[in-house]
Amino acid sequence: MERPEAEVLGASDSCQAGEAEPGTGPAEEEPGGGAAGTMMEDCLSKKIEITVSEAEKRTGRNAMNMQETYTAYLIETRAVESQTEGQCSPPDSLWRRYSEFELLRNYLLVNYPHIVVPPLPEKRAEFVWHKLSADNMDPDFVERRRIGLENFLIRVASHPIICQDKIFYSFLTQEGGWKEMVNETGFQLKADSRLKALNATFRVKNPDKRFTELKHYSDELQSVISHLLRVRARVADRLYGVYKVHGNYGRVFSEWSAIEKEMGDGLQSAGHHMDVYAASIDDILEEEEHYADQLKEYLFYAEALRAVCRKHELMQYDLEMAAQDLASKKQQCEELATGTLRTFSLKGMTSKLFGQETPEQREGKIKVLEEQIHEGEEQLKSKNVEGREFVKSAWTDIERFKEQKNQDLKEALINYAVMQISMCKKGIQVWTNAKECFSKM
Repeated sequence: MERPEAEVLGASDSCQAGEAEPGTGPAEEEPGGGAAGTMMEDCLSKKIEITVSEAEKRTGRNAMNMQETYTAYLIETRAVESQTEGQCSPPDSLWRRYSEFELLRNYLLVNYPHIVVPPLPEKRAEFVWHKLSADNMDPDFVERRRIGLENFLIRVASHPIICQDKIFYSFLTQEGGWKEMVNETGFQLKADSRLKALNATFRVKNPDKRFTELKHYSDELQSVISHLLRVRARVADRLYGVYKVHGNYGRVFSEWSAIEKEMGDGLQSAGHHMDVYAASIDDILEEEEHYADQLKEYLFYAEALRAVCRKHELMQYDLEMAAQDLASKKQQCEELATGTLRTFSLKGMTSKLFGQETPEQREGKIKVLEEQIHEGEEQLKSKNVEGREFVKSAWTDIERFKEQKNQDLKEALINYAVMQISMCKKGIQVWTNAKECFSKM
């Protein structure tokens, strides 16, 4: 009996995984026949404008009939065509809780395992400096999360594949009955267990080199951004202190001006500039939080990348288990047909102790095994095809994500640098103004 081809081929080998580094795979057409560029033109974001316009604190009863306080977010959608034609129709609107956003994303993760699904903003504040509240009901935090939820919806609506999902469209347009509609899809039953995923990680024999390296990259990306956010929080703490200490200059100059006749006006004016400088740090650090949130988005994107890698490991593991089971059945069939045993088995020992099977019994077992082998070969062939399609689709989306990531992070870092330069220029201007005040004394 020849060994099943898929046992040594695998989903990874069928895509020549060892010949390409992460990020070098060719951009393939997405399933469905349309090129990615054509699909981008059909994105939902091109047809409707999506905003999360406000957040509202509410009180209600949870599933345990206990009173809880939560935040609801107002989603507004308006057709782009009506705006281009000069019509200003009122937007459609509905309210959603954060938990409903979570349900939507979980649905997308299960139904589109080959997609790097955009992450949600943090549920509770992380990497905060001491003047920021970690309370998830804090108005400033709720406002930043509102912006993050809007960004999430725009990301999904701009994706060439998941933007076309009916459940996502209903999330934007149908307030009542949406949860029931999602649960009726049965997506929870298709979700892979964490234990199964962990088992696949350690037991897969032929991992795809590209996905292994991508998983390592996502770990490194998460680590680097985490360190960057911690550094930024420490700098913000110290910067806040430095700026606020400048307020002491203002107080001292004001007190000094009271005992000076000729220098009084100059000292008073200089003190005013110091007070303005000290107060400006609040707006500066509030603007900094915007760039910190952009970095946090890619901190959470790292987990989305790992989710795609884990799914591939699971598929590869299932493929290898199917190939192993098929090889075992072929060996059993060969042993029954020839009457020889290659390996020790309980059945073989039983036969020696209690006598051999009759030819009819052996023929019956061989027939059953042949049917199982045929089914196993078809199943293996199907898993190989499924694996190849997954790798093709996943790598296409990974390429799309990498292009998006490079552009977004480049823009965020440049804007952050520009903000720091502007902040330094304002500091120079304050001291220049103070110098002029001193010169007029």
